[in-house]
Amino acid sequence: MITKKTMNQTHPDFQSGEVILIDKPAFWSSFKVVHKVRKAIGVKKVGHAGTLDPFATGLLILCTGYKTKEITKYQDLKKTYSGVITLGKYSDSMDTETEIKEFPIPQNLNEEMILNSTKLFVGEIEQIPPMYSAVKKAGKSLYAYARKGKTVEREPRKVTVYRFDIEKISLPEIHFTIECSKGTYIRVIADDFGKTLGTRAMLTSLRRIAIGDYLVEDAFQVNEFIEKFNTNDDVSRQMIN
Repeated sequence: MITKKTMNQTHPDFQSGEVILIDKPAFWSSFKVVHKVRKAIGVKKVGHAGTLDPFATGLLILCTGYKTKEITKYQDLKKTYSGVITLGKYSDSMDTETEIKEFPIPQNLNEEMILNSTKLFVGEIEQIPPMYSAVKKAGKSLYAYARKGKTVEREPRKVTVYRFDIEKISLPEIHFTIECSKGTYIRVIADDFGKTLGTRAMLTSLRRIAIGDYLVEDAFQVNEFIEKFNTNDDVSRQMIN
């Protein structure tokens, strides 16, 4: 595995297969990270083990060459996120990607109510995938319907939340850490969480800090990785532009 800790101890063979930890920047798609790494190392076969929404930051595990056969192994690991849920605001995408609207917050809302509400989201829960997602319906992603202002019926999915910790309450912001199974939409938890408190809420910050035992602090920034392993002069000049 190629990490910041091991980068000077290994001689990677990306063509044969390596596993890379990358810290995705905000407002990049996961595919854009894959594209930049693919161009830098000159290897066509590169994939990621679990998408992050464009506005989110944090850990992506990339596999190259024959290691792409192991992607499922990493996809199945628990994911840990930190972030901010903002009460009194909501949007169609449940995050900052679409128009933000206001909603009143109950005046009697207190810390005890907030902490107690987290218990409703721990364990096996059902989620309806958001319209702004890559889930397929009749061969088209839900994004395609949503961008045309259409809403289609979605089947609920079971996911598992292992812990939902409130790190700080500074209303309207609630800072949290969530450890969950693959396929969990933190945006949906934020939206549902607001409703349990008698208001609306949205995700205003999200960072994936771990996948299984792999930590984001061991991951490369995209430009760091390109500087170290680039074989393409055009990419080195462009860096992360």
